[in-house]
Amino acid sequence: MIISKNSKMNSRMRRLKKSRCQMKALGVTRLVVHRTSRHIYAQIISSESKVLVCASTLENQIKSRLTYTGNKKASEIIGEIIAKRALLKKISNVSFDRSGFKYHGRIKVLADSARNFGLKF
Repeated sequence: MIISKNSKMNSRMRRLKKSRCQMKALGVTRLVVHRTSRHIYAQIISSESKVLVCASTLENQIKSRLTYTGNKKASEIIGEIIAKRALLKKISNVSFDRSGFKYHGRIKVLADSARNFGLKF
């Protein structure tokens, strides 16, 4: 598949590389978010690139609470769960890595929910 020079995917990858390089240079713990049309995923990754905490709409306990896993309600629940799991592991300060996605819609709802439940970024 040939991707044009100004495609959505190339723009997202450019934003992703720029922000991720800055965070790796600082050596911070990151809250990484990825979304598809049907699901949303969140991971907290240490500066050594080890996954410390994760949550996604693929988990049975989360999927059972939702009728559809690709909306803002699902993002809100994932933000709540990732924050609670992080606080149990004594992680409170993270940097928000939105993986090149624009900060609106489901990404913004997840970030706001994680902040409301105790994560600081």
